[in-house]
Amino acid sequence: AGNIGCWLGGRLQAAGAEVHFVGRPRMLDALRAHGLTLTDLDGGRLQLPAADLRLYEAIPEGLAGPWLVLLCVKSRATATAAAELGKHLPAGTLVLSMQNGISNAEVAQAAAPGLMVLPGVVPYNVAEIGPGGLHRGSDGQLSVQDHPDLQAWLPLLDAAGLPVAMYDDLKPVQWGKLLLNLNNIVNALSAQPLRAQLLDADLRACTAALIDETLGLLARAGI
Repeated sequence: AGNIGCWLGGRLQAAGAEVHFVGRPRMLDALRAHGLTLTDLDGGRLQLPAADLRLYEAIPEGLAGPWLVLLCVKSRATATAAAELGKHLPAGTLVLSMQNGISNAEVAQAAAPGLMVLPGVVPYNVAEIGPGGLHRGSDGQLSVQDHPDLQAWLPLLDAAGLPVAMYDDLKPVQWGKLLLNLNNIVNALSAQPLRAQLLDADLRACTAALIDETLGLLARAGI
């Protein structure tokens, strides 16, 4: 559970779900010391005390299901994380790959063939603004590959303020998110806050050039 995992999990816990956060020591130590505070661009604010958070550095044994797993690790950690999930969770457990990129769900499914892994897209950014403090700075709706097993979870996601748009084919949405994420390269290399970067005409032109190049590649690939 990093920024996205803690944001989604925190919203779900605030709506009454039993949530277990599995993460790295840096994030977990901050949560143990400060609890979890979620804010957003609409003025929303949720606070979960540290004592109410279930925090683990490894997947705990003996959890009774059914579970909805939100896989939110970076792409390079997908196979390892999915393999660990496969060891500890019952066959058929639903896993939503809420990750950037195109093939994480397929990688996770191959690493944990007994689980049901569905691709998803988180459209907004979540920034760590202080220890245990996360801020959603842009808008949008979660998108997920449609599947009958997901239906039972939709009321809880809605109650948590995490409504889901479901698609028979999520690939176009994933590619669209990738086009937007090309901005991350310019943002990192410019060392500017996102707003300052987007207000710079030259940096916007760099982002546009990246998008044009990628659209040309997608056209050549028939995507």
